Amino acid sequence: MQGAIPPEKIATSIANHQSKTNIGAHSIFLGQIRADEIDGKTVSAIEYTAYEEMAETVFHEIREAAFSKFDMTCCHIYHSLGPVKTGEICLFVFTSSAHRKVAIEACNFLVEEIKARVPIFGKEIFEDETHQWKVNS
Repeated sequence: MQGAIPPEKIATSIANHQSKTNIGAHSIFLGQIRADEIDGKTVSAIEYTAYEEMAETVFHEIREAAFSKFDMTCCHIYHSLGPVKTGEICLFVFTSSAHRKVAIEACNFLVEEIKARVPIFGKEIFEDETHQWKVNS
C-alpha cells in the first residue's frame, strides 16, 4: 500500500466482518510512526522501500504459517511503502477467530514474524530533511 494506511481502511475492514457471525473476536495491531529524537534530530517521516516480490512471498508464508498454527477465521496484513509521516499508520494487522485468545496470539505472532522476516526497509527522514536507515528494535 502506498503511503499511510488511512483510518477509513481500518474502519471498513472491521465493518466488512460484521456479517461473519462465526467470529467472536478480532485483534488489531496498528504500527504508527513516532517522532523519535535521534542525535538531537526529530524524525518527521519514514520512507519505506521493499524487495517487493520477496516481501509478497514472505507475507504469504507468514500468513500460511499463522493459519496452520492458529484456528483463525480471517487474517489481513497491510504494510505501507513510500513516505509515512509521524502520527500516521504504517502497519495494520487484523486477525479474527471464534475466541479472543486465538485472535490475540495470532496477531502477536504475525507482527513478530513480519518485523523479523519481511524485507521492508525504512529510511528515517528528519525535520532538517537529512535521513538515515532505520534499525528495528
